Amino acid sequence: MVITEQLFVTKELVESKIDLLIENLTTIKDNSGEFLLDFDGLKVDDKSWTIWNWPQGVGLYGIYKNYRNTKNPRSLAVVEEWFEARMAEGAPPKNVNTMAPLLTMAYLYEDTKDSRYLPYLEQWAEWVMKDMPRTNENGLQHETYGPSNTNQLWDDTLMMTVLPLAKIGVLLDRPEYLEEARYQFLLHIKFLMDKKTGLWYHGWTFEENHNYAEAFWARGNCWLTIAIPEIIEILDLREGDAFREFLIQTLEAQAKAIAELQNECGLWHTLLDDPTSYIESSATAGFAYGLLKAVHKRYLPQEYKEVAYKAISGLLEQIDENGEVQNVSVGTGMGDCLEFYKNIDKTAMPYGQSLTVLCLTELLVSYC
Repeated sequence: MVITEQLFVTKELVESKIDLLIENLTTIKDNSGEFLLDFDGLKVDDKSWTIWNWPQGVGLYGIYKNYRNTKNPRSLAVVEEWFEARMAEGAPPKNVNTMAPLLTMAYLYEDTKDSRYLPYLEQWAEWVMKDMPRTNENGLQHETYGPSNTNQLWDDTLMMTVLPLAKIGVLLDRPEYLEEARYQFLLHIKFLMDKKTGLWYHGWTFEENHNYAEAFWARGNCWLTIAIPEIIEILDLREGDAFREFLIQTLEAQAKAIAELQNECGLWHTLLDDPTSYIESSATAGFAYGLLKAVHKRYLPQEYKEVAYKAISGLLEQIDENGEVQNVSVGTGMGDCLEFYKNIDKTAMPYGQSLTVLCLTELLVSYC
C-alpha cells in the first residue's frame, strides 16, 4: 500500500513492527545503573520495564491501545502481567509521574470490571483532588521523586495525571473530577502555550513568573498533541461544545507550527526550532500519533495526515532489528538554558518503543 510518495508499507509489516517493539519494550532493563536518577540518595529507575513510574505508564498505554484496537492477545497479556506484578509488590509513593499507569488501569477496569483495580482508581484520584500539591491559581504542581518543583507547572502533567483523573471520573461518575480536568487544561494552556507560535514551553514558575529557558522541547510538546485528542474522547465532547472547540483551536495552532519545523527525514529536533539539536524519536512518535488520531477524528484537516505519514516513514528507519527505537532522549528535567536540552543523553527507554507502538497502532486505522 502506498501511503505517500515517500512511504511504502503493508499492514503486515506494520503489525510485525508492533510485535517486535512490544517484545523489546518488555525486556528493557538498566543493568548497569547508568540511567538511575539520584535525588539526594534516593535512586529512581526511569528505564527498566518492571518499575511503576511514568515511562512505564506511557508504555502500558501504548500497548493497551494496541490491544483495544487489534485484540492482539500478546498486548493484553503484557499489560495484565505488569499490573499483577506491581500490585503484588505494592504501589509506590504517589506523585505526578507515578499516577501515569492509572490511565491504563482505568481502561483495563472498564473492560474487565476486575474489582481489584477499583480501590487503586478511587484512592489515587482522591489523592489528586485532595492531597496533591498545588501551585498558585490551583494548578497541579509537578512534584515527582526529586525536588518539590514548588509552584511549577509542566506540560507533562496533563498526560501523566490529568488524563487518568478524567478517565477515572467518567468511570466512577465523579463530575468534580471532570471539572478539575477541564480546569487544568485551561490553566496549563494559559501559562505554557506560546501565543506567537502555537508551540508549548516546557514549564512555568509562579515563583518568578517566567517559562525558564523558553524551550520548545519536542517531547514536552508531543504530550499535548496526544493529550488534546485523548481528553476530547475521554470526556465525549460533542461538536459545538465550547471547551472542545477551544482545545481543537489550540491543537491546530500547535500542529501548524510543528508541520513547518519537521525535518526532511520526517523526525523533529529535540528543540523544535533549533536544527542544530539532535532529532528525537519519542517526540516524533507522539506527534505522529496525535496528528493522525486528530485527522481520523476530524479534529484537524486532512493535510496533517501527510505530516504524520512522513514522521512514521522516518520512525520506521529508527527501529533496529531488535525492536529498539534509536535516538530517544532520557527523562528530562526542567532546563534553565537551551543547551541543557541539547546535552540530554539518548538510550532505549520504554516510552520510545511504546509511543512508536501507539502511532503504528493508529496507522492501522488508515487501512480500514
